[in-house]
Amino acid sequence: MQPSEQKNLVSVVVPCYNQGIYLRETVLSVLESTYRPLEVIIVNDGSKDDSLQLARALAEEFPEVRVIDQDNGGVSKARNTGIEASNGSIILPLDGDDLISSDYIAAAVEVLKSQPSVKVVYSKGVKFDDSGEKSWNLKPFSRHQLALDNMIFCSALFRKVDWLKAGKYSVEMRYMGREDWEFWIKMLKDGGEVVQLPFIGFYYRLTPNSKRKKTSSAAIKRERIAFMNSKHAAFFARELNGPLRFRRSWSKPYNTMLKWLGLF
Repeated sequence: MQPSEQKNLVSVVVPCYNQGIYLRETVLSVLESTYRPLEVIIVNDGSKDDSLQLARALAEEFPEVRVIDQDNGGVSKARNTGIEASNGSIILPLDGDDLISSDYIAAAVEVLKSQPSVKVVYSKGVKFDDSGEKSWNLKPFSRHQLALDNMIFCSALFRKVDWLKAGKYSVEMRYMGREDWEFWIKMLKDGGEVVQLPFIGFYYRLTPNSKRKKTSSAAIKRERIAFMNSKHAAFFARELNGPLRFRRSWSKPYNTMLKWLGLF
C-alpha cells in the first residue's frame, strides 16, 4: 500500500552507503531548514560501516526521521525506495554526505507552488572538502545542453507525481554512473520549466571514493552512452540531429555531417 500524500510535506530522501561518518551532519543540515513540514527518510543501502546504527539513532532523536534498511542495490534503487515510502508531494534527494542551506527548501517550494509549469528547482552550489570550498560553475539549463551533459545536481526539488510519470530512477544504471543526468532527461525531455535559485543552497562533498571516479573509464562511458541512446533516441535526434556520441560535444556536428553525406 502506498502512503497517503500530504500536499505541503517535503520528503527528503537520503540514500546512504558507508557514509556514516557524514550522516549526522547531512541530516542536521535538513532539520535546520526554515521549511516545515518535512520528513527525512534515510535509506541504508546495505552499508558495511555503522551507517544503519547511526541512522536509527537519528530516528530515535528526531521525530521527522525515518529509516529504511535494504540490501545493497545502488543509489537509484535507494532513491526509488525512499520516494515510494514517502508521504510528501515534493521530493528532495540528498546523498548521505552532502549538505543544504537552511533556506533552500523553502525557496524551492515557493517556486513549485506558485509556478505549476516548473518541474525542477535547484540552486547554485559549491563543492567542498577538508581544505575548504571550491567554486562550481554550473552551465545554464537548456534541453540542448542537457542532451550533452548534466547541469542539474542530484539534489533538486521536484514533485513526486513527475518522478512517477518519468518512470522513476533507472536501476539499470547502477554500475554506469550519472543516474541523475539520465533522470533529468526523462523528467524534462518532453517539457517543463527549470528554475535555478540565485543563491548557494547545495554543498557537494568531495571524497576520495566518489562513484564518479569509479565510472569514468572509457568502457563504462560507452556502456552509459549506449544505454542512454537506447532509452532516449527521439530526444537526442531532436536535440543533436542523431545519437549521443562518445565525444559528446561533437555529437551534433558529426551527426549533421553524416546526414549531409547520406551516411546516416
